[in-house]
Amino acid sequence: MPTEEKIKILVVDDRPENLLAIEGVLERPELSIITATSGNQALGLVLEHTFALVLLDVQMPGMDGFEVAELMRGSEKTRHIPIIFLTAISKEETHVFAGYEKGAVDYLFKPLDPLILRSKVNVFVELFRQRKNLQQRNGELSAAVAELEAVNRQIQEQQKSVIEEERLKVLLQMAGATAHELNQPLMILMGNIQLMEMDGNIPAHLADRVRKITEAANRISDTVKKIQTLRHDEPKTYAGGKTILNLDQHVSILAIEDKDEDFTNVEQTLRDHRELALTRVKSIEEAFNRLDKGHFDLVFLDYMLPDGTGLDFLEAINRKGMETPVVVITGQGDELIASRIIQAGAYDYLPKAKVSGRALLRIISNALEKAGLKREMRLAQEKLAEMSVRDELTGMYNRRYFREALEREVSGAQRYGHVLALCMIDLDHFKRVNDTHGHLCGDRVLQEFGRLLDDSIRKYDVGCRYGGEEFAVILPDTSLDEARALCDRFRERVNEHRFTFEDLSLHITTSVGVAALPTDGLITGRHLVDLADKALYQAKNQGRNLVVAI
Repeated sequence: MPTEEKIKILVVDDRPENLLAIEGVLERPELSIITATSGNQALGLVLEHTFALVLLDVQMPGMDGFEVAELMRGSEKTRHIPIIFLTAISKEETHVFAGYEKGAVDYLFKPLDPLILRSKVNVFVELFRQRKNLQQRNGELSAAVAELEAVNRQIQEQQKSVIEEERLKVLLQMAGATAHELNQPLMILMGNIQLMEMDGNIPAHLADRVRKITEAANRISDTVKKIQTLRHDEPKTYAGGKTILNLDQHVSILAIEDKDEDFTNVEQTLRDHRELALTRVKSIEEAFNRLDKGHFDLVFLDYMLPDGTGLDFLEAINRKGMETPVVVITGQGDELIASRIIQAGAYDYLPKAKVSGRALLRIISNALEKAGLKREMRLAQEKLAEMSVRDELTGMYNRRYFREALEREVSGAQRYGHVLALCMIDLDHFKRVNDTHGHLCGDRVLQEFGRLLDDSIRKYDVGCRYGGEEFAVILPDTSLDEARALCDRFRERVNEHRFTFEDLSLHITTSVGVAALPTDGLITGRHLVDLADKALYQAKNQGRNLVVAI
């Protein structure tokens, strides 16, 4: 791995032999261990490099570790770098709390246990790696999703639709139905509504009812499209992004603790924080019963329980695929146990002897932040998957999605004996627009053309940008004559529309080729595309601004 890609850790100690020892323990190909022998040198390095973690000796000549930490917390650039204090002096609580007040995330006492040191460092290395991966993922997203806050806002806006989708999925499963089977009566319903609206003879006392039926049908149509295409496991998150770190929000905690005295101690320690809701269970079995019935933001886990150990619980929660963060709070203070539970997936570890309000709040904040980063990473990946089937310029489906949708619709139409039409649409002389007015103007024309096309087709039709200036529309349950009429109306709409860019006003025409699925034989989606392409070629040869159906 190149040096610039290595994860950097700063080790600060005034004794060279200590630096060498720590370097030897932490040495790994993917890590770059940078050392400093004084507080001033350390402050210079944190401004120059990006560190995943600082291991900071407390007792140093000149500027001690507490002073270095306080100065780091006062700088916007360095305030978020995690600090683990290393000390050989006092283990008294007052001294330890002083370190936490200066911003430390943990405390290790010399002589250092190599296994514990590596385990602690691994937690922050993994957290840093996830942050970097998240930044790289964000760099791949378009400007509309450049920040994860925008993704979260979009999720919030779509929550109502997601709920409707989930309900509809359950109904479909119960009825043994498919999206195709739901589409057929829906298309009949919407088609008859459109005919009533075209007639213009709807009595006034029924007009409002027809409008409500139309709105409901449109929502069902949107939901059916989602069932047929993208994800169905949209996560239910907090109010968005970084607010997960705000402990003023309601946080539900499941405490798995069989000893009354120990649970009471935790409960009393957090009693002034009403936003933290504690629910207690006394066994692993009881814990999973509660987790199956309700949502919890965090789990406090004792190590020794009547029906197993903390490791048993962590292995079980991993098998079940649950993502609830787990923090182990136990009287079993063996450092080897701490290392094993961290490796098994626990987010943090705290001996019961060190339970305090400050320590618990720090652990809750860190665990929720790490869990939030994992969720955001997954959301970013899902957003990338969604973008992979959308054309970036027009927002319509792209060619990749078109191929999958066409084969699906062809198969469904042949299975149920329904008609199906395909339209291939091309902008006439579009190359002249780019050559004369530039590609920015051409892009604006394509965007506006895509909007006109999307507004001209029905909710259950599938409109795609096929490539360049060519578009395609899949028309389920539509005959060749009906498709020709629809395309001719769209052609006239484009012909009458004025496309604008800055101070330009452009007249654009379009040619369309239409083909329908034959009723006397089985063909593939590719063959249907060939037929529509042939019709489009004829439309262009016959003078353009024309619809040809074959």
